[in-house]
Amino acid sequence: MESPSDDIKLRPAQPKDVPQIVDMIKGMAKYEKLEHQLKIDEERLNNCLFGENPIPRSIVATLDGTVVGYAIYFFNFSTFLSKKGLYLEDLYVENAYRGTGIGNRLFLKVAQIASNENCGRMEWTALDWNEPALKFYQARGATVLEDWKVLRLSENDIKALVDTTD
Repeated sequence: MESPSDDIKLRPAQPKDVPQIVDMIKGMAKYEKLEHQLKIDEERLNNCLFGENPIPRSIVATLDGTVVGYAIYFFNFSTFLSKKGLYLEDLYVENAYRGTGIGNRLFLKVAQIASNENCGRMEWTALDWNEPALKFYQARGATVLEDWKVLRLSENDIKALVDTTD
C-alpha cells in the first residue's frame, strides 16, 4: 500500500467521530482478546469525551474524511515531580493503515501535547505479549518499566471493598 501519511489529517475528535472510535475500540479489544471486558457504547463514549466536565481527550487521524486511527489520553499528576503528566489510554490505527506512519503521527501529536502542557512524563501500558506495540514504542525512546506492576480494582471490586469497610 502506498503511504497515505501525507494525506492524513490529525484533529481533535468531534461527536460525529464517536461511532468510528467505538468500532476501533472494539477492534482493539478483539485483537487484545479482551472483548469480554467491553462495556462501551456510543452514548457512553460521547458522554465521556463531550459531556459535562470531560476527563479524556481524543485525537483522530482521518483520510478523505474517514477516521482511520485515534488516540485517547488524559492528564494525571506526579507527586514526585510535582507536575502534571499525560496518560495515553489508547493509540489505535485501523489494520489496513498500519505501517504507513499514521500511528507515529498520532503518537508524536500526543507527545507534542504533553510538551505544550509542560508535562513531567507521558505514560501508557502495553500487553507484554504485544511485541509489535512494544517495538513501536521502544523505537520512539520509551522505556519498559520492568519493576512496576499495574494494579487494578474493577468497579465490582471497589464496591465490595467499600461495602466491607462500612
